[in-house]
Amino acid sequence: MSDRIAVINRGRLEQVGSGEDIYERPRTRFVAGFMGVENFFEVTCTGLADKAARFETSAGLTLWAKNGCDFAERIQATLAVRPECVRLALDFPGATNGPLNLLQGEVVEAIYEGGSRRWSVRLPSGEHLVVREANAGDSSVLAGTGCGARVYLFWEPEKSLVYPCEGAR
Repeated sequence: MSDRIAVINRGRLEQVGSGEDIYERPRTRFVAGFMGVENFFEVTCTGLADKAARFETSAGLTLWAKNGCDFAERIQATLAVRPECVRLALDFPGATNGPLNLLQGEVVEAIYEGGSRRWSVRLPSGEHLVVREANAGDSSVLAGTGCGARVYLFWEPEKSLVYPCEGAR
């Protein structure tokens, strides 16, 4: 095994680093997808607040990222989040300190995968978000949540990954 990995896309070097570095901090959208990120939103930067960048989708969803603070307003980008970073709740998660990515949707697929559970949730915009939760010994409150359930999806801005569109910045 190697302690450094290179990710190559069509003959072009995308990223070199440790497995942990590439998994946790993919530098490009390609590397993120290659490393298993499934949730991508096309967004426009709309400003900064609370040490986070605010982004908006064409459907009007507001999303936040801590690593997008160097983006200028109106710059188009892709915001991504790993399925295991998204949390699912049947009830409104409550107040938080600072911005939180918070969406509502309907479960359209619920799969038991042994060590984890996977949900596909359709947002009102028609987009889908994939959520993966490890099966804990005490079992999730959401374990029985199936198709048709109305749920809240949320994640911290630190978990958002932001990539500029080609030629943007």
